[in-house]
Amino acid sequence: MEEAFHELTDRVRAELRSPDDLAAYERLLGLARKNTPAGREELARVLVAVERPLWAREIAAYVLGCAGDRRAFETLVLLLNYREPVRCATAAHALGRLGDPRTARAAAALATNPLRTAYALHPVRLLAELRAPQSVPALIATLDRLLTPNNPYWRVALACVEGLGALGDRRAVPTLTAATAHPRLAAAAAASLARLGVHEDEEQNGGT
Repeated sequence: MEEAFHELTDRVRAELRSPDDLAAYERLLGLARKNTPAGREELARVLVAVERPLWAREIAAYVLGCAGDRRAFETLVLLLNYREPVRCATAAHALGRLGDPRTARAAAALATNPLRTAYALHPVRLLAELRAPQSVPALIATLDRLLTPNNPYWRVALACVEGLGALGDRRAVPTLTAATAHPRLAAAAAASLARLGVHEDEEQNGGT
């Protein structure tokens, strides 16, 4: 987790506003680096402590998640759906390593929620990484919904296209074929179809 952890801690350091913040930050980093059972217990208490800043909960949840400690799950899912993409990315990284069976269901619920499409990029990418039973249906449903003209969430749609290609499930063929008609998605959709073994003549005949 080293590179991603350094990116997280560098970002959080810029959010500190007082000497007390700095002291709390350095204590959290010390607990993370020790990686002991007692340290993880203290990090878990940070997740539920009253009035702890978000950055402290983020560090604690990230460290616990990467260590496979399921007490981090609720906080990481909250961050996966956060308004700041950089926090969503951090949460997705930790959730991908947590090993909690609830993760795929939570990511699928976030990805398919039409009211949260603006924050769906990292849940979509996480679903592709997890390769869970929920992954393909959720990515198909999300992409189907986004295949409308001038949709502002084309980056989310593109992540769906790429994820479906990586997952290699031919249930995605009709939706990927439809995506080839969209200029921003066409190249990636064709590449994903090729990964699924669908050739151009099959696309023209409806993927049969």
